[in-house]
Formats: sequence, structure tokens, C-alpha cells
Amino acid sequence: MQSPPHHRSRTLFLAAALHAFTHVYQVALLPLYFLIQKDLGLVSVGKATLLVTALMIAYFVPSYPMGVLADRISRKKLLAIGLGINGLGFIGLSFARTYELALLCVIIAGFGGSFYHPAATAMVARLYPTGTGRALGLVGMGASVGFFLGPIYSGWRAETAGWRAPVLELGILGVVDSILFTWLAAEETAREVRPVENRHLETMFPTLALWMFFIASAFAFSMRDFAGSSMGSLGSLFLQKAHGMDLKATGVALSVIFIGSLISNPLFGGLSDGARLRTSSIVLVLAAVAVATFPFVPRSAVVPALLVYGFFFMANYPIVEAALMESVPDAVRGRVFGIFITIGGLVGNLSHWLVGKWVQRLGSAADSVAAYYPAYALLATLIVVALVGLPCLAAIRRREGLSGSTAGAPLPQPESLPQAP
Repeated sequence: MQSPPHHRSRTLFLAAALHAFTHVYQVALLPLYFLIQKDLGLVSVGKATLLVTALMIAYFVPSYPMGVLADRISRKKLLAIGLGINGLGFIGLSFARTYELALLCVIIAGFGGSFYHPAATAMVARLYPTGTGRALGLVGMGASVGFFLGPIYSGWRAETAGWRAPVLELGILGVVDSILFTWLAAEETAREVRPVENRHLETMFPTLALWMFFIASAFAFSMRDFAGSSMGSLGSLFLQKAHGMDLKATGVALSVIFIGSLISNPLFGGLSDGARLRTSSIVLVLAAVAVATFPFVPRSAVVPALLVYGFFFMANYPIVEAALMESVPDAVRGRVFGIFITIGGLVGNLSHWLVGKWVQRLGSAADSVAAYYPAYALLATLIVVALVGLPCLAAIRRREGLSGSTAGAPLPQPESLPQAP
């Protein structure tokens, strides 16, 4: 049995809303580093940026166990519970009076966020076995909204109400949305999928070669994730230190990164359904160019430059996720994505802490734009390195004997049952 079209569409919309909150929490603290440092009496801004690193480590470490659960129990329930925990962590953070308690709260929030991607990505790929790139692109619009609203809202509210107010309000809204999702989302309809050459699907990859291709792709894309995370934290410090922007202006500038992805995610996601490798290569190369040139643009052009960067960089995520989901059978997708995001996340999100330490070591030079040239050149190089992951995913799909239209394709259905678009 397949879900009726209106159930699939509603679930897709609700998953996008959860996606928005998941990423709101990842970026809401970016404009607040210096306020948090002052309020909690921290000796360096590096300890403030470490809060985001801790949140993201807690977000990625449980990804494989969450993938196991996503392959075995209700993905709808996992998504609702996860967002509820995520929101409660932020509510707790808003009341934290010590650094240790703040660390505990962001770890709880990150753990709640870890429920989302393995369950949601596998669920969308199952609901839309054809047009997977476009479907994931539409869900990716939720991330765009979250990434956009997180820093702009927290920066705006913190300007007048302090850093705790936006943290509390965003936490409450997340808990409310988790309740709405539980009430309104349709339970995913189970349906049969073809096994691949009748092999035992408890095994994610039946050969060592497939494992090697998979691990290589995950590490390659972790370089992309490192660069993307760095553009947030480094961008926040760069704009405030080198360009002298205040909290509100910094929040607005960082939020602009994600406006363009509202268009580029579904646009390039849909285009990639016929050409994954070519489309993803184009957006990643153009994103690398945007990163390399960013510190050279004048302050008046910072916002358009970030808009261009975000338009291309963010569009690669639904494309790569669709390629990954099409490379493996439905029965193992949650676990495969769990390992993939764990590797990428742990490597990529060390950036928040490392960026804070690097800027601290610059000392008075941190006020100079030229001091940041090498850092942005390195980030652009890492994005180019990520291109190695694309042929690795293609090799997995070929060796598994899968194509985009059959990786999760249902067995033949009676004519009276609605088919996925």
C-alpha cells in the first residue's frame, strides 16, 4: 500500500516545517557569541563558540542509532519526539546561569535534533521513489527558512531583550510544532520494496569495496560540511570584528545566506533528477568560487555576496542526499544516512570551535580584513575536495544494481491504488 497523494503532500510539508526548526536551533546562537561570553563570564569567545560545537556533536553522534530506529519503527514518532527534546533543550538553555549547565542544555538540544535527518530523509525517499531530488529539495526549503530565521530573529531580539529571550521563545515554538506534527502528520504507510539480488538487507553493504566507496564519500562531504559550518561562525566573527557590524546587522547578513536556497533547493533538486553528478558539481564549484572571493568584497557588497554563496552551496544538500538514498535499498537507508551524517557532522562541525580559537589567536589582527584571506581560501579548497564524493556514490549505485527509479520502487500495485508522482 502506498500513501494517498494528499497524505504524501501533507507529510512533506510538515517534514519541511520540522526541518526548519531543526536548523533554527543550529544557527540561532551564531550572532550571540559575544553576549553569551559576557553574560556567563567566559574568558574567551572560543568557549561561546564551543556551545555550538557541542550542540552539533550531540546532534551527529547518535545519528547511526537513530538510523537503526528509523529502519525499524515509526518515522513519524521519531520526528515528533526529536523536535520536542530539541525545543526543551533550548528552553533549558535560556535559564542556564552557569557555563556547565549551558553545555548540558545544548547537548540535550543537539540530541533531540539527531532524530530528524535519518528518519526524514529515508521517509521522503520512500514516499517519492521518483522525483526524489525534487521532493528533498522541497523539504530542504524548510532548512532554508530555519537557517534564515534563526540568526536574524535571535540577533534582532537580543539587541533589545538580551540573548536569553530569543532562545526561550524559539524553544517554546519548537515544542508546540512537535505537538502539531503529532496531531496532523499521517503515519507513514508501509509498502514492500524489491530486495537487491535477494541479498539479506540487514547488511548495509555486502562487500568491502562498497564500504570503502561509502566511507570515502562520507569523508569527502565532511569537508563540504566543515566549510559550510565555518561560513556561519567565521562569518559572524569576521563581520563583527573586521567590518564592525553590530548584532542586528550580523544576524541579517548571515540569514541572507539561506534566502536564495528557497529557490535553489527545489530548482536544482528537480534538475538533478536527470543529472545528479553534473548538477551537484556545478553548484559546488560555484559555491567554492563565492567563498574564495568573499573576504575581498567591500562591506557594501557583503550581503549580495552571501546571497550568491548560499544560493549555490545550500542547493547541493538535497542533490547529494537524493544520490545517497538512490544508491542503497530502502530497508537500509536510515542506517546508511545515519553513518553518513555522523562522519560528516563530527568532522564538519569541529569548525565552530576551531574558528573561535583561530580568531582568538589572531589577536589585534582580527580587526583586519586581510587576516581572513587564508581562511576563506582554505574553505573554498575544502568544497572542491568534496567533489570526490560524487563518483563514489555513483560507484555504489552501479555496484548495487540500482537506478534512481528503482532504488526504492514499490512492487506493482493494483490500478485502483494511487501512485507516487
